[in-house]
Amino acid sequence: MPKDQIDPVAELRANTATPFEQARAMAPSVYTSEEFLQHELHHIFARDWYCVGRADALSQPGDYVTAELAGQPIIVVRDRAGEIKAMSNVCLHRMSTLLEGQGNVSTIVCPYHAWTYNLDGSLRGAPAMSNNDGFDRKDYCLPKIRSEEWLGWVFVTLNADAKPVADELADVEAMVAGYDMTNYTQTFFEQHVWDTNWKVLAENFMESYHLPVCHAATVGGLSRLEDMVCPPGLATFNYHTILKDDQLRIAMAHPSNTRLKGEERRTTFLLAIYPSLLITLTPGYFWYLSLHPNGPGQVHIRYGGGMSDDYADDTDATQNFNDLKVLLDEVNVEDRGCTEKVYRGLCSDAAEPGHLSHLERPNYDFAQYLMARIETGEAGA
Repeated sequence: MPKDQIDPVAELRANTATPFEQARAMAPSVYTSEEFLQHELHHIFARDWYCVGRADALSQPGDYVTAELAGQPIIVVRDRAGEIKAMSNVCLHRMSTLLEGQGNVSTIVCPYHAWTYNLDGSLRGAPAMSNNDGFDRKDYCLPKIRSEEWLGWVFVTLNADAKPVADELADVEAMVAGYDMTNYTQTFFEQHVWDTNWKVLAENFMESYHLPVCHAATVGGLSRLEDMVCPPGLATFNYHTILKDDQLRIAMAHPSNTRLKGEERRTTFLLAIYPSLLITLTPGYFWYLSLHPNGPGQVHIRYGGGMSDDYADDTDATQNFNDLKVLLDEVNVEDRGCTEKVYRGLCSDAAEPGHLSHLERPNYDFAQYLMARIETGEAGA
């Protein structure tokens, strides 16, 4: 069938109707179709919670980070009362975007005409407006966006009816309670753009089947397929676990951590929190990706990480983590190469999805999530 006649939603529906024991990867159209991307933006990214990073990275009044969520520019800022707030990143005068990237500001100043807003979004000043009899700065305040903190993570949503994050992710919180994820401190944060579909990168994180091959030069030799456990996922997330050895001390539970017992002390969780927060959580350190599509063939990536506060007083821990960061960057380079190759292959007329390994159970659950969100969104439209 010609590509312009393919219905990607119908292809995904057929894919997800198959039991896992017989399942195949999702069809190429689910990744390459502009039509399917619009479904994702409207029914997933405009409806679910999206993670912008860690709360401790916004520790001081005026610390901010910006995001674009389903086409909507957003500012997330620590206000003068010490609360994290999210608001529109669009000036209420001539509608320029206000801030870029991340940083610290005392006020939010429009780069076009210098209309100036307080950290709570209220208009502080507007030059040369005194001759307009209808203008009153008290009438202007940047529209608020819902935001919530959960275990140290900061989430935003455009959906006024979205369930609280803590309710959506109660099962995750219970599962990793011994890690005390609130008390991990971020030490790096970067933003990148790769030439692949966001779901290709998400699925790459969700399965460790690729580690021995894609990461042969780095962590592949330490990855034992027989030690990977991939249980069925839940409605709002999936996960799998890997057992680490003690070659990397900060991957192990600190001696002061009495919360984790037995093999828990060396268990790494790979958490895929829908739609696009991907967390590698060890007892000693974490790193994460938060993804947003820039188009069918491009993904914007928030990439950060840091250490458990259990290691805060260990003199060698920071150097150990800095050494680890070098390795993480090398692993990311390998992942970029692999996922960009997958997307190029998906765009081929010869692309056909093969059967999934038992180690790709999370990918199957991710497809089920996508289908459920799109069908629910279309039913409510």
